[in-house]
Amino acid sequence: MKEQFNDDSWEQTWTVPTDWKPSDEMGKWKRTTGNFYGDKKDTGLQTTEDARFYGISRKLDKPFISSNDKDIVIQYSVKNEHKMDCGGAYLKLLPGGDKFDSAKFGGDTPYAIMFGPDICGPNKRTHVILHYKKKSVNLLINNEIPVQNDKVSHLYTLVLRPDNTFEVLTDKKSVRSGKLEDEFDFLQPRKIKDPSVSKPKDWVDKKRIPDPDDVKPEEYDDVPEEIPDPDAEKPEDWNDEDDGKWEAPLIDNPEYKGPWSPKMIENPDYKGPWEHPMIANPDFVYDESMHAVCSDGCTHIGFELWQVKSGTIFDDIIVTDNLEEAQKFSEETFIRKKEGEKIMQDGAEEAERQEALKAAELDNDDDIDELDDMGKEF
Repeated sequence: MKEQFNDDSWEQTWTVPTDWKPSDEMGKWKRTTGNFYGDKKDTGLQTTEDARFYGISRKLDKPFISSNDKDIVIQYSVKNEHKMDCGGAYLKLLPGGDKFDSAKFGGDTPYAIMFGPDICGPNKRTHVILHYKKKSVNLLINNEIPVQNDKVSHLYTLVLRPDNTFEVLTDKKSVRSGKLEDEFDFLQPRKIKDPSVSKPKDWVDKKRIPDPDDVKPEEYDDVPEEIPDPDAEKPEDWNDEDDGKWEAPLIDNPEYKGPWSPKMIENPDYKGPWEHPMIANPDFVYDESMHAVCSDGCTHIGFELWQVKSGTIFDDIIVTDNLEEAQKFSEETFIRKKEGEKIMQDGAEEAERQEALKAAELDNDDDIDELDDMGKEF
């Protein structure tokens, strides 16, 4: 399916859930170009109310069945016009078929893939979460993928391949790729530490030891930590009878070297760090179907989000089994859009800069006039 939100037909294909959260906790969507755009006719779907939940879903044009010879490609653009401080902007690929209840779609609805930006304070990531049917768990990618967070559109693409590999692209540039087994906890480890072997008791792994020939000097402990300040002088008004015997204040002794310890030398018995021998894991079983997150058929997509500050615009969604088709779609939509946005944003920023300069000049002129008036009065 493809979705560009360029007219009001989205209201017939997309459904806002009515049985997920109370109506006063749900935010409203609107179709808009946003503040910066390349084409007035190019609109997207935007969140509009702060501190609200947002939900919306639609049926795919064709059910998506993951097989051994087809990719799954999810691609869409995100523009955080407000510069996101805390909120999600991820998309979900959903199973369900005729039993999918769009009215109840929400955070507890089962999904096959969750993909896209999620930002809250210092936690900033591009989510990739895949459902593993054999364990009935959702697996989050082990190493976080960075996310963009400025005020222009960015394109997010996920490719899940039948050879059990994946790739994530941001603005058409690959930012993470690899094997599913290496980046997600689908499988047991291929190798484990040999349980029948343990570190030998006589294994020496201390690289340095105290020098047995180094002996503490006889008078070492006679040096005190503090001494009377030699530069201190008895105050003139000090009275021994009234104030007691005067004593100079103590200061750190520059001759004191701290508690004695023998010098360290290389350990002649050092064998190096001990490494636990690894063996093949008898419980490891490779799964050819890790990629098959839609083995029962994915039939819907949806956004299910919480945003503290609203203003995110979603657009140019495509779900396909052909990366080339998705990239061609991005050339027709996203690339032109981003170029136009950048030109418009740069123009607005330059206008603001010129206004600020003019305001500063006026303030400066006012200051000069005020000084001239003061001079005349003087």
